[in-house]
Amino acid sequence: MQTMTERMTLSRRTLLLGVGAAAAGLSAGVSLAPAFAKAPMAATQAPAFYRFKIGDIEATIVSDGELSLGPPNPQLFGGVTQAALDQALTDTMLPTDNIQLQENALLLNTGDKLVLFDVGVGGAKAFGTKAGRLLVNLKAAGYEPKDVDAIVLTHAHPDHCWGLMADDGTRNFPNAQIYLSEADLNFWTDEAKASDPAIGSMIGPTRPQLLPNRDRMVFVKDGAEVVPGVQALATPGHTVGHTSYMMTSGGKTLCLAADIAHHFVLTLSTPKVEFGFDTDPKQGVATRVRTLDMLAAQKVPTLFYHFPFPGVGHVAKRGDGYTFLPTPMQTVL
Repeated sequence: MQTMTERMTLSRRTLLLGVGAAAAGLSAGVSLAPAFAKAPMAATQAPAFYRFKIGDIEATIVSDGELSLGPPNPQLFGGVTQAALDQALTDTMLPTDNIQLQENALLLNTGDKLVLFDVGVGGAKAFGTKAGRLLVNLKAAGYEPKDVDAIVLTHAHPDHCWGLMADDGTRNFPNAQIYLSEADLNFWTDEAKASDPAIGSMIGPTRPQLLPNRDRMVFVKDGAEVVPGVQALATPGHTVGHTSYMMTSGGKTLCLAADIAHHFVLTLSTPKVEFGFDTDPKQGVATRVRTLDMLAAQKVPTLFYHFPFPGVGHVAKRGDGYTFLPTPMQTVL
């Protein structure tokens, strides 16, 4: 009977013999690798959705695509020099010629209801060809828009609410009740703001998204439970009624932080930066720092709407700022 040492020696000999034979074949001009036929490049990605569990709730992150903000500049990220912006991106191996943000919409299946948080840009062409993919990806994930029972809008910016209505004026989600802060509804449908040079261009297209749905809206208040296990958390500054959500089930928690931070490097490493799309930039900074402090101290798993897909991870304190630690994606649910 062979000893363990003899078996190991035999295995090494077999391996070396195999390598030697392969080398001999190559030296003789014999190809051992299979040939691959030429094929056209696909030039497409797989449908972007990602599923995981929050206790007893099944959660699916559905991508609406990508937004491009162009080159970073001190007008977009106030209080930071151009050199500092470029250095922060270079240090993290990111391009300095374009800020690219994702749109990570969250769908909860509670077993009783389908609850969708934010609906993307819809058919708006101003955001490029890579945005407006929520409906396609939602269907790829196994859900029909008519099956959505509730839509929770974290706020009424175009990339969060313009997907409510189709181009022909019909509802994309015909059976959904809509939850939104009253402050945001009033602000973003105010015709008097249409002449405002900063936000006027958003008022006109937002009105036909929100006003036709006024009869199916429920106004959200800070601390209220929107659906069982989902609690509203007022986080104003980015908009007047911007709302985040804490969801809890089976002892597990997820915070949907929405837009308290937009860029996973620039608005975390320098959290006091004043973001150009904030309605009240100083309030936005105060809310951001307070919320990030809480998330880091309590180690709460968090979903950010604009962070790299699927946008789920933890916030950790790093010096005067923070860093984002993505949660490894599960390959099996």
